[in-house]
Amino acid sequence: MGCVPQFTRLERTKLLVFVVGFVFIIVIIVLESSSGLPYKSVLLSSLSVSSGEDDDPSNAVVIPSVSDFEGSDKRGEGFEQESEFEVKGRSRYTNRSDGSEFREDVADYESSSEEFMVEEDDTMLLSPSVELSSNVSDKVKFGEGGELYLSEKDKKLDDEDRTRGSSIVSPPLALPPFVVVSNNLTLHRKSDANGANKDVSIDAELTSDGKHATETLSKNRVVMLNNNSKASQDHVTSMRRMKKFISLSQMRNSLLASRASSSLLRSIPPSVRDQELLYAKSQVENAPIVKRIRELDASLFQNVSMFMRSYELMERILKVYVYREGRKPIFHQPSLKGIYASEGWFMKLMEANKQFVVKDPRKAHLFYLPFSSKVLRYTLDRNDLSNFLGSYAKMIATKHPFWNRTGGADHFLVACHDWAPQLTIHHMGTCVRALCNANAAKDFKIGKDVSLPVTYVRVMEDPLKGVGGKAPSRRPILAFFAGNMHGYLRSRLLQYWENKDPAMKIFGPLSSDNSGSMSYTQYMKNSKYCICARGYEVHTPRVVEAIFYECVPVIISDNYVPPFLEVLNWEAFSVFVEEKDVPNLKSILTSIPEKKYRRLQQRVKKVQQHFLWHSKPVKYDIFHMTLHSIWYNRMFQI
Repeated sequence: MGCVPQFTRLERTKLLVFVVGFVFIIVIIVLESSSGLPYKSVLLSSLSVSSGEDDDPSNAVVIPSVSDFEGSDKRGEGFEQESEFEVKGRSRYTNRSDGSEFREDVADYESSSEEFMVEEDDTMLLSPSVELSSNVSDKVKFGEGGELYLSEKDKKLDDEDRTRGSSIVSPPLALPPFVVVSNNLTLHRKSDANGANKDVSIDAELTSDGKHATETLSKNRVVMLNNNSKASQDHVTSMRRMKKFISLSQMRNSLLASRASSSLLRSIPPSVRDQELLYAKSQVENAPIVKRIRELDASLFQNVSMFMRSYELMERILKVYVYREGRKPIFHQPSLKGIYASEGWFMKLMEANKQFVVKDPRKAHLFYLPFSSKVLRYTLDRNDLSNFLGSYAKMIATKHPFWNRTGGADHFLVACHDWAPQLTIHHMGTCVRALCNANAAKDFKIGKDVSLPVTYVRVMEDPLKGVGGKAPSRRPILAFFAGNMHGYLRSRLLQYWENKDPAMKIFGPLSSDNSGSMSYTQYMKNSKYCICARGYEVHTPRVVEAIFYECVPVIISDNYVPPFLEVLNWEAFSVFVEEKDVPNLKSILTSIPEKKYRRLQQRVKKVQQHFLWHSKPVKYDIFHMTLHSIWYNRMFQI
């Protein structure tokens, strides 16, 4: 028999403490690493909330059922009902209603090959969300043509929110895309003595293994800058002035780097549809040089041959599935007038399109999430916006298998509200996001996201009304700007140039009742250069307005990613001025030779076709260019 080592009581205690500590560290490491996985598939057979005696029903937030997101048709015509789908290794086998078998490669996000099934009923839902107000009509009203009307109170609140420089900071929901929970899930919101909402906790029973789990949404906060203090205003201004400047050339380098890194990081074999996109990508990369071009001006493009080949393949190959889930007015009801009209016009034209849209999602290369960020802003409370979108995304991922095939990378959204980047970054950050607020220094991802042009549509029935401008020789004004004092830059612009030089027509808001003076439109049509100065955010409708009226746009908005940067050569038809150079604005413009100005102006007229909405889309218009950028970025991200 061998010798058994003898330990004193103290030594045994030390050894026990060491073992317990080591196990604790291992558990923490495992938990931390697993929590970082963005798309862990979990099937919860049931999820119920424990209700304590002290819970106040008045503070409960009701979680909507799937029906709150559904339209009249759950699956869409032409899509055969799936009774069951499995994930085994790399393939999904689907039993059709006719008994035949359909096979399609899917991305396997599971470490095992266990079978799972999601039944299509109202228990399929989500994670913490919010209840859509039943009295939406009090907040949002639409005209017969689809225009959205806001009460004066809502307009005032929106202006106050912008003035404060508020930003939405909402954490990603902890539950993964594959979630099946009870239809009557309720969040109990605890309040402090002052009535302020604190952390929202969910005590959930996982009946699959008999254990309890608690999820705490500890970061459901809205961070707002206090505009009541002049010191805070000065601090914000100074911080913005000191921010890092990203030039157009740097943006293009980031674009190329994004494409290179996506190829290197590819770890999941592509699906059948992605293989078709990879074929198109190879065709674009090896596009033959086009020598004769009738419809386009080659100088407007980074590489006109690649663009033409890509556009041709998009028209021939691309198929889009539009999710039918979601109730009006947030979903499927485009707003076609005003400063956020781009998202509404795209939604209207996309849902009515027959060339690209398919009824069978298995044929689709891209999946469209048709919601309006503008209507969402005026329908729900600010604290609920991000969670509502998170619940919608999780419902889509639960009800359909396509999100989890790529982790949402082949899905896209089109949103024009200022808050859209922050509202969508957590729950839809893997999607291709077409955003008006395209700030390269913030939540906009160059190479994946798309810069959506900001178009101020004044007449819904005729979006082209008033298009065009005067010839260069009939434009006596050197530069023009007029607008509200939104943000820090415009007040600085007026400080240096308002009433300082007769050639520089720089104003605050123009009064509509000033007799004898020119209107906003007339000023644009009579000016050589139109100043496109940022407001609270980097984007402004003045860029497209300038092109609309054939005035050379002068973009003063650091880190703004201009629309269609993937293909357009913006220096060919516009001027970029750094914010710090506002005092030198006139000398910068007068240093441009007359010959170069005329060349810029002629190119503005030629690029105009890419920034126009039509009641029925035409080739190379803003609808097709937006869709092309989405297709292009997705193609180069595979």
